[in-house]
Amino acid sequence: MSSTASSPTSNSVAVLAAVLLIGCATPRTAPLFTDDFADARQWVLESEQPAHVVARDGVLDIDTPAGLTLWFKPRLDGPVEIEFDATAVSAGGSNDQVSDLNVFWMAHNADGAEPVYRKIRGGFFAQYDDLLTYYVGLGGNRNTTSRFRRYIGEHGNRPLLPEHDLSAPEFLLVPGHRQTITLIADGRRIEYRRDGNRLFALDDAAPYTSGWFALRTTFSHLRIENVRIRRP
Repeated sequence: MSSTASSPTSNSVAVLAAVLLIGCATPRTAPLFTDDFADARQWVLESEQPAHVVARDGVLDIDTPAGLTLWFKPRLDGPVEIEFDATAVSAGGSNDQVSDLNVFWMAHNADGAEPVYRKIRGGFFAQYDDLLTYYVGLGGNRNTTSRFRRYIGEHGNRPLLPEHDLSAPEFLLVPGHRQTITLIADGRRIEYRRDGNRLFALDDAAPYTSGWFALRTTFSHLRIENVRIRRP
């Protein structure tokens, strides 16, 4: 009569192997920059209209009736991974539209002026066309599109590949859902992830390897938490 029961010795070996595998796991690198939002001193605001932007108790609350960009002050040199948590607020407020959780990363001015926010733009979206940058508009156009663009520094020209223009519900914003956004610029490998799932990717033959990161929105209410910037 055969038996499939494991002996104490084989169980011990299996446990030891599991422990060794866990011990060999590669730890995440220590952050280069963090922001837990005790205040907003690490950010530069550009806004079309007066907006409510408050950092307190670990949350950056952005409540705006019009276009708004918040630049993270430090320059980032790749390879880099930018991660943060974000919620599109839908609680009955006048700007609670669940729209436009947008980002720029590795952004720099086409004319070379530094820092990127040295050029005053005032929050109007078209004023950012002269950037060299990666951009994602998640839930743009009143939460009907999610798009990835590689800006080339030309006014009126924001190239968009067909595979980077998404409109299915699973690629849009969910009211009140706290999500983790991850932006990667690792040489030619450019990625945008949400909750660990890759939404956009680009093999960039001429990558933007340094620049600035910004949060961007318009007529919306967002909550941002736990900014972490590290090596991939």
